[in-house]
Amino acid sequence: MSSSITSRPSRIDSEADFFRVRQLLIDLHPLVGPGYVWEIRHWDGQRYHNEDAVLSPEWAQNIRLWETADGQLIGVAHAESRPGNAHFEIHPDYRSRIEAEMVTWAVETLPAPNDDGQRQLETVAFEHDTPRQQVLTQHGFTKGSYFWMLRHMPLGNQPLPTVTMPDGYSLRETRTEQADYEHMAALLNAAFNRNIHTAREYENFVLRSPSFQHALNLVAEAPDGTFAAHVGLTYEPTNRYGVFEPVCTHPDHQRKHLAQTLMFEGLHRFKALGAQHIYVETGSGEGQNAFYNTIGFTEAYIGYFWTKVF
Repeated sequence: MSSSITSRPSRIDSEADFFRVRQLLIDLHPLVGPGYVWEIRHWDGQRYHNEDAVLSPEWAQNIRLWETADGQLIGVAHAESRPGNAHFEIHPDYRSRIEAEMVTWAVETLPAPNDDGQRQLETVAFEHDTPRQQVLTQHGFTKGSYFWMLRHMPLGNQPLPTVTMPDGYSLRETRTEQADYEHMAALLNAAFNRNIHTAREYENFVLRSPSFQHALNLVAEAPDGTFAAHVGLTYEPTNRYGVFEPVCTHPDHQRKHLAQTLMFEGLHRFKALGAQHIYVETGSGEGQNAFYNTIGFTEAYIGYFWTKVF
C-alpha cells in the first residue's frame, strides 16, 4: 500500500468515526450512484437500532477505515451488525488503490460459521460492476444465483395517488411513548417472522438516530390500537433522495393495501420535502417486485450475492 494511505480500526472511545463515515456516505452518493454505498438510515440503524446504546468493542472491530495522509476518509469496510458479511464504501478516486486490500481485510476478519459449520463470508456485487467481480474472484469468492435489488423511482412532477385508509384503520405518525415501541417490536417480529425485535432497541433508534423523524415514520393503526402496517421514511436533504425502509404488514392484516397506502402518503411527504429520487431495497421475489411496481418503482439495480467458504 502507498505510504500516503493508511488504514486503522474504528475507534471505540467516541462517536467521531461514526459521523465521519456517515458524512462519507452522503458525499459519495452523487459520485458513485445509488446502491454503491449504504444510505444513511441503514448506517444509523447499524449503530442505534440495538438493545444497548453503548458502543461495544465488537462493533468497532468489524469496521476499518482507510485515510489519506492529510486525514481524508476515503474508504470503509465493515460488517452488518455481526460478522459473516462484508460491505465496502469507497471513494472512486482511490478505488483501484485500496479495494483489493479492503477485501483482503474482510476475508481475514469477518468470516462467521454458516449452517454447515463452515466459516463463510458473503458480499454483494452489482451485475454491471466488473472491477468488483474481478477482485472477488481473485479472493476466492463464487457468484451465487440469489440477487438483491435496489428499486428506484424518479419522483418528478407526476400527480400522486389520493390516500384513503380502509375502514377501521387509521394512518398516523409514531410517537415517543412506550406503547408505540412495544407495538412496533411486535409488528416487526410478526411481519418478518422473527423473535429478535424489542421495544428497547426501537426506543434507542427513535431517541438517538440522527435520521429519525416521527413525521416520516408512518403506521396503520388497527381498530384494537396495535400496528397493522408500517412504512419508515428517511430523507437525505443534501442529495435530495428518500428511502422507504422498512415496509411491512402484520400477517393478520394483509391484502388490505395498508402498506401501499402508507407508501402513497410517504410519497406526498417526500415531495413536500423536495425529494427528487426515491429508493427501496428488495429481494428477487416476483411478489415483492410486483408490489413495488404498483407504487411506481420502474427501475432496478441488481446485485448478486458472492460467497467465500473457508
